[in-house]
Amino acid sequence: MPIVTINILEGRSKDQKTNLIKNVSTAVMETLGAPSESVRVIINEMPVENYGIAGLPVLEYRARRPEDRRQTTEDR
Repeated sequence: MPIVTINILEGRSKDQKTNLIKNVSTAVMETLGAPSESVRVIINEMPVENYGIAGLPVLEYRARRPEDRRQTTEDR
């Protein structure tokens, strides 16, 4: 039974997570030849304040990098 665990920052919509589960499941089924009933996808959502990059809280890291400044859920 393939089990896929995905860690993401919170803030994605229900539809985005539904599509993620569907697409990851399809990739696993096609790649491994696993039946759909055997594929499990676990999404762990983390609060943004619990995530860091390069020794900084992610929001502070992004504030220092203009190309990482985004105001949408794409940013999470």
